[in-house]
Amino acid sequence: MKAVEIRKYGSPEGLALVDRPVPVPAEGEVLIATEAIGVGGVDAVIRSGAMASYGFKEGLIPGSEVAGTVTAVGGGVDAAWIGRRAWGFTGLSGAYAERVAVPIEEVMAIPDALSADDAVTVGTSGVTTHFALSHAHLAPGEKVLIRGAGGSLGTLLVQHAARRGAGAVAVTTSSRERGARLRELGATHVLDRAGEVDREGVGAWEGVGAWEGVGDREGVGDDAPEGYDVIIDIVTGPDMPSFFDKLNPNGRLVAIGIVAGAPPADFGMKLIAAFQQSLTFATFSANTVPIADRRTVRAEQFAAVTRGELRPVIHDVLPLAQAPLAHHKMDTGEAFGRIVLRP
Repeated sequence: MKAVEIRKYGSPEGLALVDRPVPVPAEGEVLIATEAIGVGGVDAVIRSGAMASYGFKEGLIPGSEVAGTVTAVGGGVDAAWIGRRAWGFTGLSGAYAERVAVPIEEVMAIPDALSADDAVTVGTSGVTTHFALSHAHLAPGEKVLIRGAGGSLGTLLVQHAARRGAGAVAVTTSSRERGARLRELGATHVLDRAGEVDREGVGAWEGVGAWEGVGDREGVGDDAPEGYDVIIDIVTGPDMPSFFDKLNPNGRLVAIGIVAGAPPADFGMKLIAAFQQSLTFATFSANTVPIADRRTVRAEQFAAVTRGELRPVIHDVLPLAQAPLAHHKMDTGEAFGRIVLRP
């Protein structure tokens, strides 16, 4: 079978299309012939080599989720799965391939009305965003800021926060065009990458008219809240501590991604300096959510997509062999929503 491996850590050109043996499903596993493969931000971080110290090695097949048809089952798995359309979670590796073995507890049947592309757009990101907002204890009427809202996580976070009745859903993003699209998903305020209102139309958005073409200025950024009860940070990186200044008293910042790398080692000093504000910092990974709870929410979200209540945002669908191009789009920030690979 064809698969994509990390031949060399670093740039997307380190990804290579290779031949690998077809996996044989072990006890408790199914084999899925992939139709769609989700490209995630963590895939790009792993490919860069930034997580090599965690045991990821060159030669790894990246990717976390697939959708397709079950073609074989291992011992202890009901043979009735064979021939069924299914979504599967492979962990932090193994998905960029024509055939993938997946533990049965991480497999979900796909509704007939749900496309494979939409399944890998919502499957992990939808669950992560749902529970991240719960982890942050977002209550109706509270103001939330989503940092780095243009990716697959951010586009779903905007929708989930709006559906939960947030009093304001502000986003940081890199261009006026992306801001306009995020408003269509439910964002009420659009800020630049630093979380500021670019009143002059220059600065963080590379000298272009920041609000020109976005729509009327009201609700875009000018009247953005002075502070936020919740900040969900997908970016992290060296600028994360500055966002503590944007929290209201008792505000919570939850980091759910590290696409810009780790924060400064002394970032906690910002919290100590604001001791009397009772601010909270937390990380969140869906790995801490019981599998049964993840499955329940995933099934609900798959159904919500089929009813038109939740909108999967797909930036591009590319052949598996073009995985380097997919990662290039991720690295440059071109992607808005999910990129999907097809064998």
